[in-house]
Amino acid sequence: MIVALIDSGLGLLPTAAWLRKLRPDLDLLLQNDPDGAPWGPKPEQWVVDRVLETARASLREGAEVIVLPCNTASVTALEHVRAMVGPGVPVIGTVPAIKPAAAACRKVAVWATAATTASDYQADLIARFGGDAEVTGVACHGLADAIDRGDLPAVTEAIADAAARTPAGTEGIVLGCTHYPLVLDAILAALPEGVRIFDSAEAVAAQTLRRIDALGRPTAGTGTVRVIASGRPGQLPTAAAAFDSGRLLGAGSLV
Repeated sequence: MIVALIDSGLGLLPTAAWLRKLRPDLDLLLQNDPDGAPWGPKPEQWVVDRVLETARASLREGAEVIVLPCNTASVTALEHVRAMVGPGVPVIGTVPAIKPAAAACRKVAVWATAATTASDYQADLIARFGGDAEVTGVACHGLADAIDRGDLPAVTEAIADAAARTPAGTEGIVLGCTHYPLVLDAILAALPEGVRIFDSAEAVAAQTLRRIDALGRPTAGTGTVRVIASGRPGQLPTAAAAFDSGRLLGAGSLV
């Protein structure tokens, strides 16, 4: 069973790492796009075309399950991918964990990229799932880019800036970009004690495994991790080795 994970940069690492922890024998195909990254600022149709192209390539490489551990890809292309591959191939998207955060906390901040924070998509999610909680969007300027570069000083600076703009009294923070769990410890260190973090990576991995099991097919593989970068066989970027998830997936040693 080969599971393909598609994202422009390192945002696929947290979900891939959870799959590795929960089902070590799964074979993973990590599809990133250094040539086209970042996807967030790109026109919607460009992203749709790019994700569809990558999904087709994943099927050619033997993928039986496709995961979009990327908010931009999920928002713009999830339904297009499902329509293309048909009902026989599970396609799992990512949604920020606003609903559980709002159920558990009275005051919530959604940390995301500037583009996501300003999007109708996030506003709709807050309206639908925010409940009675006070939910505020906080744009984390430069954080995803700093993570993709493995630039830890810039990561610290971006987190400090976002923390300073997070409303006082916030009880829960939703990580609205799949890159951000890679620097969870740094985020926690910048926040007041007791603030809860809500992240979707583990839930997306668990949902992926449920969909795999529902197929009723043999899943045992050899636990291989392959990387295709913008259509070419490659390796995870050197920056991936700066993060626990990247090292778990063999960053720096993948062929």
